[in-house]
Amino acid sequence: MKPEILCRVYDLLLDELGPQNWWPAETAFEVVVGAVLTQQTKWANVEKAIDGLKEHDLLEVQALAKADVALLEELVRCCGFYRQKASRLKEIAMFFAEHGMDKVFSMHIEQIRSTMLSLKGIGNETADSIVLYAANKPKFVIDAYTTRMMKCIGIQGNYMQLQGMFEKELPTDVDIYKEYHALIVEYSKAYCGRNRCSECILTGIE
Repeated sequence: MKPEILCRVYDLLLDELGPQNWWPAETAFEVVVGAVLTQQTKWANVEKAIDGLKEHDLLEVQALAKADVALLEELVRCCGFYRQKASRLKEIAMFFAEHGMDKVFSMHIEQIRSTMLSLKGIGNETADSIVLYAANKPKFVIDAYTTRMMKCIGIQGNYMQLQGMFEKELPTDVDIYKEYHALIVEYSKAYCGRNRCSECILTGIE
């Protein structure tokens, strides 16, 4: 990989789209819930589920930990895999209710990450989204959009390899990590997802 190519991609995307100011959530726990619900579904579905949880006052750790699973299933049905997601959300809420979200998020980055990965239904992308957007710790999130975009500009690797590349080249900065991830997602939805390859501003980047 040529030096600083990822920094140039960031600058191009930022110039094209402007600041995105992610994650769209009011609290850290809402980020956690959204990160679980967004697995294999569109964000519009997550927003619908979040609204339903808010209406039932369930976007709070203690309340969700005690919530009726059948009600949770109904509220998150729109996100797909609703039985799994309802069960996992309740288990995660019970974990934070027992251990304390502030206490967990005060741990070292890798401790937070490994703790999240130990919970059922949380993989690399979800764990890193929680670390970055909920705990506000610098851990770059790799998703399908990122993998696809990098492949198009000649950069390939598995999750951990790509993450290592970003974290090695970029400044270790929470705001930059958040902004870059958001820019990749928004650009990919506007261009890659609509097969607008001939218009891509990253074509021929070196």
